[in-house]
Amino acid sequence: MNLGDFSMDTITLPGSLESKLDAANAAGFSQITLWAKDLAGHPDGYEAALNEVRLSGLRVNGIQVMRDYEGLSGPLHRYKVETVKTMLKLCEAVGAERLLICSSTSAHASGDVDHIAADLRKVAMLATPLGIRVGYEALSWGRHVSDFELSWEIVQRADRANLGVCIDAFHVLANCGLNGTNFDALATIPGERIAFVQLSDFLWKAVRTPEERIETARHLRVFPGEGVHSAELSRMIRMIDRSGYRGDWSFEVFNDDYLQMPVDIVAQRARDAAMWVAAQSERRSLPRTLVRGSH
Repeated sequence: MNLGDFSMDTITLPGSLESKLDAANAAGFSQITLWAKDLAGHPDGYEAALNEVRLSGLRVNGIQVMRDYEGLSGPLHRYKVETVKTMLKLCEAVGAERLLICSSTSAHASGDVDHIAADLRKVAMLATPLGIRVGYEALSWGRHVSDFELSWEIVQRADRANLGVCIDAFHVLANCGLNGTNFDALATIPGERIAFVQLSDFLWKAVRTPEERIETARHLRVFPGEGVHSAELSRMIRMIDRSGYRGDWSFEVFNDDYLQMPVDIVAQRARDAAMWVAAQSERRSLPRTLVRGSH
């Protein structure tokens, strides 16, 4: 595993889009995970945002995030399909390799797995001619899909080569503590069907209520190696390695404290986290020149 395997997620970094891109580059990262709002909400406009990304030279491995898409019917479904088409155009414009979709929290959504699979199949088919992959993430407070085992079942039912599961370490860890998720079931997902992996940790052993889970997820995550689930994360990394996954690893770390720090310090913490993750891997390693203080 080399630093080229790792990505900063812009949600982790403070400041403007330009400062985030500059910090990722300065810390030695070669790729970035963007949020659609980074582009659509740029103060100088959408085209200026696209230009900043292109000038950065960073590879865009994914665009976040399509919410509350699947399981809808009638006008709601048609509205969301048009929205996802726009998101795919945004991916194409910035050269993003993936569109990430998180499981629905909508009270209007059906929990029928065949309905959900059909909706995801539709996105994958729309993405195919654009060369874009779709990653489906089980949000741990999703209304009907809150566990990676079910997201994997649905991805299999959808049966599209460019559709895979997105594994978010926070949601896996939170569900193991709250719902008794079968952690070892990660080993049943072939690496080629894992679309993306997002890494983070948190600072207490368990989230005991859905409300605490949401609060922690949105405000209090930390980088791998900084939290209290290092043993579980290490197992997860090795299981994903053994699955044959050869894709990207992104640090998606929602943390209000990080947003009050200088951006270069947060990017350095991400670099340190990449070293920690590499040390857990059985198949990849970072070069010794990346030891902190040697760059």
